Amino acid sequence: MPEVILNGPHGRIECRYHPGLSSDCPVALILHPEPNQGGSMNNKVSYGMYHEFRNRGFAVLRFNFRGVGRSEGVYEGGEGELADAAAVLDWLQSQNIHSRYTFIAGFSFGSWIGMQLMMRRPEIIGFISVSPPADKFDFSFLAPCPASGLIIHGEDNKRVPSEVIQKIVDKISIQKGIKIEVEFIKDANHMFSNHNEELIGSIRKYLNNVLDSSEYKET
Repeated sequence: MPEVILNGPHGRIECRYHPGLSSDCPVALILHPEPNQGGSMNNKVSYGMYHEFRNRGFAVLRFNFRGVGRSEGVYEGGEGELADAAAVLDWLQSQNIHSRYTFIAGFSFGSWIGMQLMMRRPEIIGFISVSPPADKFDFSFLAPCPASGLIIHGEDNKRVPSEVIQKIVDKISIQKGIKIEVEFIKDANHMFSNHNEELIGSIRKYLNNVLDSSEYKET
């Protein structure tokens, strides 16, 4: 799990990178929750997603947004963090020029940044979005959504009721050939406290299905 320090748009960006098993392996970028609320790349959900992709042979990277850990700069509430994510993705892809496809996986604030990045980067063909913070951030830019993916939300999420997430899914699932799956985990809150195993289990099941599908095998 080597440390990587990148030159980002606003200074140093602290990363952890694990190379893939082959020169053409897929890549995955992990995006952490709210920097202004203690979120970092070492958050247990972000860390768990990182290891799930790593265990599948992906080249996978997680990083600290500006102002977090050893990453330079200050929290900007979205625009700067999106620039950070784009710069890190550029580096990740430069290390894996023969990669078959690109995945993103974000938690809370990271899911919002990841979905915005996906709208700008057509090479991203799959996503995992955990606890989309629709109480604070607008997800209307996703209509229609350009890639298939999975949204996971806690049924006991007091910040964002499940009905709000279902409305978002219904709205963005309008593009032909795009499938947005949603899974609501019983009794889980926004942070998935005491439900991390169920969360990672849902991600594992989803990846088992999509990576075995002809859509990804032929990419």
